[in-house]
Amino acid sequence: MAFAQIVGQERAKTILQNGLRADKVSHAYLFSGPKGTERLKTALTFTKALFCLNMKDDACNECLECRKIEHRNHPDVHLIQPEGQSIKIEQIRDLQKEFSYRTHGTGRKVYIMEQAHKMTVQASNSLLKFLEEPTSPAVAILITENGQAMLPTIQSRSQWVPFTPQHPFLIYEKLVEEGISPILALAAVQIVNGLDASRELCQQNWFAELRNVMLQLGKECGTRLSSALLIAQHKVFKTDLAEHVDILLRLFHLWFRDMLNYQLNRQDSFVFKDQIETISKMAWTKSADGWIRCMQAATEAQKRVRANVSPQLAFEQFLVGMQGGT
Repeated sequence: MAFAQIVGQERAKTILQNGLRADKVSHAYLFSGPKGTERLKTALTFTKALFCLNMKDDACNECLECRKIEHRNHPDVHLIQPEGQSIKIEQIRDLQKEFSYRTHGTGRKVYIMEQAHKMTVQASNSLLKFLEEPTSPAVAILITENGQAMLPTIQSRSQWVPFTPQHPFLIYEKLVEEGISPILALAAVQIVNGLDASRELCQQNWFAELRNVMLQLGKECGTRLSSALLIAQHKVFKTDLAEHVDILLRLFHLWFRDMLNYQLNRQDSFVFKDQIETISKMAWTKSADGWIRCMQAATEAQKRVRANVSPQLAFEQFLVGMQGGT
């Protein structure tokens, strides 16, 4: 992985590469942004660039140093993750002990901490002392969904590197380049965050099957409730698709949004572009407010499923709610 292979995040890449080119690498970085924004990939790429034997501001991915980091077996690069629900003070002490030993090459050591906001108070205070008085030249990369949740003293001693949600169209283009079905990619990038999660969803056989079932249900639930309930019973709840009701409801939300976008003449925004003929016939069966209420109903059903209401009960009540109404 080189910087050019990371989708979006131009500001983050610019901050990091400018530091490499100017030999002004900070002793601590705070990678702050939501899940799915390739923070870990960027951290690993930056780390490779710090050790790379062939390039100054990027990773060649070919030299021994790059390959060791790629395979997570570089002796001077350490990855820290929560143990259970938190990162504990013992983990920071182990890190400090490891960093007291001599380096194997460049004289620099790097540690990457995932979910850094999950440090206990004791771990945070111990890390702060380590940031202020490292036992050897060190670069810390702290990855968090919310940099503001970190101790103010850690924030002030770190260089902020902001990560922002990737535009779904950029991820869609990348997936299609990789040979993934455009029909599945259009839906996936609206359901999950980030390239990796979208790719993984598209590669699941059940996702295409679930989409097909949603289309069947979407065409029935407004006028033929008994038929829709029967389809749901046999094709969802008596199969392995029953595990994915949350995704099914998200697909419904996108389906209703396409209906609304048709009324508003926003066909470029369609997710179900292969269903334009059906959408053109169904879009005017409800008012714009009616489709908005349908979207809200799908969201409410998702919340009920997440609150441990029986998925089948929540979904069947959702289908009943779709019956009639404008």
